[in-house]
Amino acid sequence: MGARAGIVVTGTEVLTGRVTDRNGPWLAEQLRTLGVDVGQVVVVGDRPEDLASALRFLAATNDLVFTSGGLGPTADDLTAQVVGDTQGRPSAVDEALADRIGAIVDRLMARRGWRVDPEATLAGTRKQAQVPHGALVLEPVGTAPGLVVPPAEGDGPPVVVLPGPPPELQAMWPAALAAEPVRAVLARATELRQDTLRLWGTPESELAATLRRIDDQLTGLEVTTCLRDGELEIVTRYAPDAADAYARLVDAVRGDFGGTLFSEGEDVDTLVTRALADHGWTVATAESCTGGLLAARLTGRPGASSAVLGGVVAYANTAKEQLLDVPVALLEAHGAVSPEVARALAEGARSRFGADVGIGVTGIAGPGGGTADKPVGTVHLVAVGPDGVASRSLVVPGDRTAFRTRTVTVGMQVLRSLLLGGPPA
Repeated sequence: MGARAGIVVTGTEVLTGRVTDRNGPWLAEQLRTLGVDVGQVVVVGDRPEDLASALRFLAATNDLVFTSGGLGPTADDLTAQVVGDTQGRPSAVDEALADRIGAIVDRLMARRGWRVDPEATLAGTRKQAQVPHGALVLEPVGTAPGLVVPPAEGDGPPVVVLPGPPPELQAMWPAALAAEPVRAVLARATELRQDTLRLWGTPESELAATLRRIDDQLTGLEVTTCLRDGELEIVTRYAPDAADAYARLVDAVRGDFGGTLFSEGEDVDTLVTRALADHGWTVATAESCTGGLLAARLTGRPGASSAVLGGVVAYANTAKEQLLDVPVALLEAHGAVSPEVARALAEGARSRFGADVGIGVTGIAGPGGGTADKPVGTVHLVAVGPDGVASRSLVVPGDRTAFRTRTVTVGMQVLRSLLLGGPPA
């Protein structure tokens, strides 16, 4: 018998989208690697009744429940108290814990040079030291302790209470796993594999037809598809005894979509980073409409400094001419948004930085600036390397933000095509 867990992410700022939830996905993936199946991630605001309802809902079908957030010193931080009440364990101040938190707060205030009201600080410290009776305390990483709160009586899962700031939550994770109530559940966990196939240029409708055709051969697989910026991901979770079924899925995808299957695991960013390293090549960028986002994506991986030499954001034609040596005659003949100028940008970046590979991007992000011949969303990308050229021209739908995001993904695919071959960008 395997183990299941549910996650409650708290905070009105997360519920309303002012803050992006990073904890729910991180916890779900960490638990999956331990063989724990996560079926629900629930986001609730700062209303105690909503948190209590979510806890009761998850307790009905899970062996473990995790919460993140709501452990600060302010009035809306009520997670510890609500969890204690829901688990039948009233809370009280742990005086020794309050002293430890107080020492942390004092050091933090002194380091920052802040002057604070001692009474207000004491009240906040004692609030954070409220511990449900019988709960295990996870020592603070910031100022907020974590908790492992078992049910007071009867059946029910332990609730692991973790802080909201991702660095604090992640640093506290080993201590949470070492807690005896959590270890007892993890002992029942079984291996849960997850593999990903990635297609470039295949519509979801075509993949759906393949999945319907082989549906009776996929017993034991949980198959999820997701189309993001032109990349179609097939993410499959399964137990080891369903490995043969997964092999049949892979064979079917290879057979039907061999021309667009570009990866049986790693994402395009990893493929490009590794390919540059394997070739021993460097890269430079020349961007107009993407405003440096392609360079930012290339430098987002550790070790990028060994391959990425730099980039130029050349929005104005004068910048293209003066910084990247794009000929005035080329701009006049074809316009700034053209395949010819995209190639000149790539060649200019390659030359100016002394890079092995240059990539140029030029387009119309909108909402204005389009014409009948070059509508809003038109974009041209060209990558030039020692062994050839890869390019892509298309019209990207959506608003300015969507255009830029999708264009950067296309840029990574153009580089992947140049460096590794496979499906054209």
